[in-house]
Amino acid sequence: METKRKLTESEKFAYGIGAVGKDMVYMLSASWILYYYQDILGVNAMAMGIILMAARIFDAFNDPIMGVLVAKTKTKWGKFRPWLMIGTVLNAIVLYLMFAAPPSLKGDGLVTYAAVTYILWGVTYTMMDIPYWSMIPAFTESGKEREGLSALARSCAGVGSALISIVTVMAVAALGNMFGAGPQDERVGFKYFAAIIALLFIIFITVTCAIVKEKSTVEMESVSVKDMFLALLKNDQAMTMVIAIVMINSALYITQNLVIYFFKYDFSPESWQADYTLFNTCGGAFQILAMMIMFPLLRKLMNTMSIFSTSFVMAMAGYAIILIISASGTSNVIFLLIPAFLIMSAIGMLNVVLTIFLANTVDYGELKNGRRDESVIFSMQTFVVKLASGVSALVASVVLTLTHIQKDDTETLLELTSNQRLGLRGSMTILPIIVLIIGYIIYKKHYILTDEKLEEINRDLAVNKNN
Repeated sequence: METKRKLTESEKFAYGIGAVGKDMVYMLSASWILYYYQDILGVNAMAMGIILMAARIFDAFNDPIMGVLVAKTKTKWGKFRPWLMIGTVLNAIVLYLMFAAPPSLKGDGLVTYAAVTYILWGVTYTMMDIPYWSMIPAFTESGKEREGLSALARSCAGVGSALISIVTVMAVAALGNMFGAGPQDERVGFKYFAAIIALLFIIFITVTCAIVKEKSTVEMESVSVKDMFLALLKNDQAMTMVIAIVMINSALYITQNLVIYFFKYDFSPESWQADYTLFNTCGGAFQILAMMIMFPLLRKLMNTMSIFSTSFVMAMAGYAIILIISASGTSNVIFLLIPAFLIMSAIGMLNVVLTIFLANTVDYGELKNGRRDESVIFSMQTFVVKLASGVSALVASVVLTLTHIQKDDTETLLELTSNQRLGLRGSMTILPIIVLIIGYIIYKKHYILTDEKLEEINRDLAVNKNN
């Protein structure tokens, strides 16, 4: 193994810019695919929910296989970069196709098109996401360097997610006006917007692959899918983090899938585009600032486990405040910026901490099982994040179906009944709170990798390597 050196600023930038592009693509798919096919193209909400959930079940088999392929890869360009580049190009192409459904397709043909392109998107995203995150333990030292790079990457990923949240509505409307057949042609707008994001994705990951080098290649024994699952099951700390990631992301994605309907049909229908954009702009800014400023500041005052707990409380308080504000009858979006701050700041810090925790489970697993399983563990991270998006999309689809929230045949906006409003508001606030509580209970009961425990693990690993 080569002697590890400190990361250069150019390497940090290159790794971070890759995260920006990667999460721009992910957020466009996770937050907008249901809206695009259900509200714009008219596909049945439950049909879309089943498609999105079925794709996640498929990922249960696809993602572990990808982890094994990464572990077996040996090239002159390294273990991770070839897959990272190939997966990015393929995923960018599929992303464009997913948001460029042919106008001639109707009914079952459109449903089939949505299913095929979405499943292919998940496969190709896995192809680049696993090697991207698997690089962290392979070319950083555990401790401050790894924490620093994890925080940077998550901050940059937050930038990518926030950019999509901020600009999508207005960009789609502008592109629709420019290239579409009528005012604010959302179908055409999404097609051109997806093309722009796909191109930026390729450019950003090319920078990552060109500059970031694998400073050391950790030899990982090739294993079967069965052995891989067994190895993961033996790493109880990795399993705990996997469950926590599912819960946290499910809570966020349930809200993200429903909040556009909340603005469009409930909170402020007449000015929903401007209000929704302002809400997401501030929420995205809060998330970025939390990762870049709030997390480092709190890290000086408390350990990562305390930050984790604090973030949970903030998020749940934010959801409760949204419910109170929506029940008050106000349509002033300024009031919603308070819960936006609490929720998105919490999510930003949770994402940083979760990445650190997950990377730490690699060292724990090496000591406990005698092997390092970066690709095994990070393949599961990819799967569970996508699983969370599938679960939340299915939940959102059920909510939309039960509340009958969609445009009517004349393309005019609905005026919701009191029961519809209650169902929508409760689903995007109370459900996430319940999911977060379950996730926190599991984490609190099972996670043991404190700073002191990690120091002990690193000492034991050093002794084992010397022997």
